[in-house]
Amino acid sequence: MSRTTTMTVRLGGVLSDFVSANVGDDGSYENVSEYIRDLIRRDKERAEQEALNRLKAELGHAFAAPEETYQSLTAGEVIARNRA
Repeated sequence: MSRTTTMTVRLGGVLSDFVSANVGDDGSYENVSEYIRDLIRRDKERAEQEALNRLKAELGHAFAAPEETYQSLTAGEVIARNRA
């Protein structure tokens, strides 16, 4: 179940002006909360895409390696190696 958290953010000067320009009648967002939620969603998607790209790169290296370099590992060993 999701929860709602209220956060307070202090912005001044250029950042405050930038947010104000993107909110309201002249902006793309109805209110500041909507704008911040969209920014967070986009950043989350970016982080997930970066993680996927790293995984693809690792798999590419693994599949390109000669078969004789493969090692047999248990799931526990893989998890422990990735935590390190």
